[in-house]
Amino acid sequence: MDHFQQTFKQIQSKTFLLVLLENIVIIGGWYLLDSLTGLAPWFIAIIVALAAIGLAVAVSKLAAIISTVPLKALWQLIVHLSPDQQSSVPPNIKGLRVGRELVTNLAGQIYQISSVAEGIASAARKDSIDMHHNFVANNLPLPLLVLDATETVQFANEAAARYIGSPSQDLIGKNVYMVLDMSFPSNDTFDSWLKGAKQNNATATGAWERVRLNVRDNHPTRLFDLASYYNKDNALGAETMLVLFDHTKQYSQDEQAVSFIALSVHELRTPLTLLRGYIEVFEEELADTKDPELASFMQKMNATAQQLMAFVNNILNVARVDADQLQLQLHEENWADVLNEAISNVALRAKVRGINLECTVAPDLPTVGIDRLSIYEVINNLVDNAIKYSGSSEVIKIEAHLTKDNMIETTIQDYGVGISSSVMPNLFTKFYRDHRNRAQIGGTGLGLYLSKAIVTAHGGNLSVSSKEGQGSTFGFTLQPYGALSAEDKAGNKEIVRTAHGWIKNHSMYRR
Repeated sequence: MDHFQQTFKQIQSKTFLLVLLENIVIIGGWYLLDSLTGLAPWFIAIIVALAAIGLAVAVSKLAAIISTVPLKALWQLIVHLSPDQQSSVPPNIKGLRVGRELVTNLAGQIYQISSVAEGIASAARKDSIDMHHNFVANNLPLPLLVLDATETVQFANEAAARYIGSPSQDLIGKNVYMVLDMSFPSNDTFDSWLKGAKQNNATATGAWERVRLNVRDNHPTRLFDLASYYNKDNALGAETMLVLFDHTKQYSQDEQAVSFIALSVHELRTPLTLLRGYIEVFEEELADTKDPELASFMQKMNATAQQLMAFVNNILNVARVDADQLQLQLHEENWADVLNEAISNVALRAKVRGINLECTVAPDLPTVGIDRLSIYEVINNLVDNAIKYSGSSEVIKIEAHLTKDNMIETTIQDYGVGISSSVMPNLFTKFYRDHRNRAQIGGTGLGLYLSKAIVTAHGGNLSVSSKEGQGSTFGFTLQPYGALSAEDKAGNKEIVRTAHGWIKNHSMYRR
């Protein structure tokens, strides 16, 4: 006899005993009332009928309890094994008087099924965590890297391995900055974004264009756009995801164009230097001339030659920055002397335009640690922009002071056409110019890009505030010489824009 039939017989026998007991009670009660009380038969019938109804209710309830005892035990067992009900109490199967064998047998099978299901779920979780077995991740045509909370590479698909030029197993377990030697076109880098995301966000997304990947073993340099997703305290440990979109061909053409322009412009330096020399000679010869018109012509020629030389220097230095070949020699300098000398170099251009340069330097400023030639170029670009965009204004104010953060700040303020708010976000982008006045005002769109790079490499910041029709104020900060590290004071410093931004002497990340 199987366990079900055995349970059925047990429930049947107990139900039979209950019904039999009910009938005995009803018949016995009728007999006793009839023989002992002398009540009318119809009244006895009513009493017995009421008693029979009450007994029927009680018996049916007892029968239901008896027949559902095995079902209740199985229900308690299933609830106990449910993932969200682990705290529930398991049934006492040994204490069952009805269906114990059946429940014991079914409980064993339920436990076995639960164990198999847990094994399957565990394997599924393991496969989801181990992305090496994930079909989509491995066959994604785009390079994909997954980082943990310590910025260590947890997963790299085959596309990433091919793109970087290293086997995927060599990438796993390494810090992302050792795997991806990235250079960014601005100080908005992946490293700074990730630090901010970890401090301020639960989830965040970031994107960068024109990122350079320097790779090893003669593997070609890559140029790409980068997208990143951050998910704090991810349950699978995959906190940050990086996807690379290759644009090497497109961006290489742009860089080759800049290199070609730089090569062409370089050939202008020699004749331009000769031209400036002859202009200075003629100016000296005409110093005592009584022909003011001729003297004015020579001034304008000199100013134009200076502007052309500034253009040449900008092109060449932008090419150096893009090739990570810009060199800085930091020396201790008196900022008032440097600023006044730099302004004197552009004063002629302002004079030709009928503009007066007013310079105010706060007394007792600390000395600065700068590369004089590079900073000259920053001042030259900012003042030249102020001259070009001054409109009918005749004054440009230049001021230098010490900030509350102990930085030396220099501001160049004009009262000209101003800058539209829509232009501001792209103001320091290479080759970018306001489309509304590019036809009327000349320029290459490189001066602010280069100035930003030089100031940032010095450890400072270049900022701007402006209002259309009221003029613009550009300001940049420099560190006091005493705040520089001993290494920064040592001499030549190569600057490279990497995943961490501008880095001096960045040999540790070189391939």
